[in-house]
Amino acid sequence: MTREPWPARHRFWIEDPLHVGAPLRLDALAHQLAVVLRLTPGAAIILINGDGNEYLATLSALSPRHAAGEILAARPGAADPHLHLTLFQCTLKQDKFDWVLQKGVELGVSRFVPVVSERSIVRPLAALAGKRARWSAILREATEQCGRTRPPELGAAIDLDAVTLPSGVHGFVAWEEAETAPALAAAVTHALHASGNHPPPLALLVGPEGGLAHNEVQTLMQRGWQAVTLGRRILRAETAALAGVTVIMACSGELGQTPA
Repeated sequence: MTREPWPARHRFWIEDPLHVGAPLRLDALAHQLAVVLRLTPGAAIILINGDGNEYLATLSALSPRHAAGEILAARPGAADPHLHLTLFQCTLKQDKFDWVLQKGVELGVSRFVPVVSERSIVRPLAALAGKRARWSAILREATEQCGRTRPPELGAAIDLDAVTLPSGVHGFVAWEEAETAPALAAAVTHALHASGNHPPPLALLVGPEGGLAHNEVQTLMQRGWQAVTLGRRILRAETAALAGVTVIMACSGELGQTPA
């Protein structure tokens, strides 16, 4: 069934509870609404707060420092992923890691876990903890942009030695040296078919710029991860992450395709 379009295209994340008919104080958004977007009273916007719904609101008052409005309607979000995919991404240079977070949200990743591996750029876990606020902001902004209502979960950064595969989760580790391993698409299709009508949560682990060491992959496989290949070409780490996520989402029907 086609959803009727709402008369609004700007979406915003707020922390407050939202209810139809309730008045709104949006002072935190006032500068962006009035100065950046140049909206005026009477304009409609869409609000999300992570509860699974999107809310249509209209602005009743607006200035660079003050904004108020009212919620007119609510409906369930249509863009949140049905498949739960966790991306365990080994740390990359800042701009590349930020890019993986942003595009991963757009593609449908449900949870991100930063990982420090043997060949990661040296970034102690304590230093990575200081990046959490910026990473969380990237996830929220990407959620606004792509139409989702719930930002992905951001796990704490961990060492590769601490990476485990929860019960019931099928994990894939992309490895450029996995010459005899199945292609990711084939492995995902098999896992989904084996689960019947209830697709299992999936996880994808991607190495850093220098790739994963042989002993690291062997340890992961001993813990239940399945090594897979992304093809004959050597991909940069950030390309491998998003290519892998895209393959998984396409195989599961999350990109509008019928599952294989």
